[in-house]
Amino acid sequence: MKATRSWRSATAVQAALIAMLVASVGVGSYSYVASESTAAPSSGTGTGTVTSEGSTSTENTTTTKVEAAPFTTADVGDCLNWDTAADGTVSNFQKADCAAEHRFEVSAREDLGTYPSSEFGPSAPAPNLTRQAQLREELCKTPTIDYLGGRYTPHGRYSIAPILPPASAWEAGDRTMLCGVQVTDDDGRTLATRGRAAEQDQSRIFQPGECVTIGPAGAPRAVNCADPHQLEITAVIDLKPVFPEGTPTVEDQDAYLKNACTQAAQDHLGGDDPFYYSTLESFWTAIDANAWTGGSNTVNCALFKANAGGGFATLEGAATGPFVIDGAPPEPRPKRDPIRQ
Repeated sequence: MKATRSWRSATAVQAALIAMLVASVGVGSYSYVASESTAAPSSGTGTGTVTSEGSTSTENTTTTKVEAAPFTTADVGDCLNWDTAADGTVSNFQKADCAAEHRFEVSAREDLGTYPSSEFGPSAPAPNLTRQAQLREELCKTPTIDYLGGRYTPHGRYSIAPILPPASAWEAGDRTMLCGVQVTDDDGRTLATRGRAAEQDQSRIFQPGECVTIGPAGAPRAVNCADPHQLEITAVIDLKPVFPEGTPTVEDQDAYLKNACTQAAQDHLGGDDPFYYSTLESFWTAIDANAWTGGSNTVNCALFKANAGGGFATLEGAATGPFVIDGAPPEPRPKRDPIRQ
């Protein structure tokens, strides 16, 4: 699988580090699809729930009637919003202004009842998470990319997902499936966003000051800086104003980001000397041509340390305060002569 983004540095460990993050791209993307089971309330009685693990509860109630019924009326171009309680229960499922906060933008509306098989017949159970992921590929992917005008970055900020009726509506015969795009956090929970997806930068980035760990499967995620991590973000850089014409090569991006991210590291740590004595190195992401044309134009700068084995050293503590590298303080460095103007 080819990655659309790669972490880069000028060190000898570049190839190994990129390979680790290349492996993380597919894992992270698929988990977003699988972790949102995307059941939602429709008209009539019953409550659909989405848990933090992405499984859909089939528990039904007959005590609450949903005031609006957007599930049966939402169509291409509509944006949807809902509330999620601490126990994962979904409520207030409704249409929303796409310029305001919303959690889902509809790219296609499918009737599974017309699917050329008896799979979704009157007595058929709702598709499980594995089948939902297949339906995403079979029925949602192409119309969603068309809906976005071809501007879609796989493994970027947005993921393509289906929304199915809640258990009560499915049992009553509703076979509507909405395809669309959403933004999720590291745990697969759908986040509120603003603006239409086709008009947004689709880069999946972290914010300055966040620390990032590379999990066992290779997926990067933000963690508390006191916890073990491999990267500390120093800047978010929009490359679109830097390269307003055409698509920049990775080499062109590197040439610009080498200086920009070094300066970001110095600013983050309080100057050139703190950066030098930290023993940390500057690191940045780059965007390939497919991702650039797909709507991703923003990159991260970060701090990291290579270990002796050619991979990421483990950092604990923010680089702006006391921290350790693989359990030990930074090694002392030779004193430098003052920088003269």
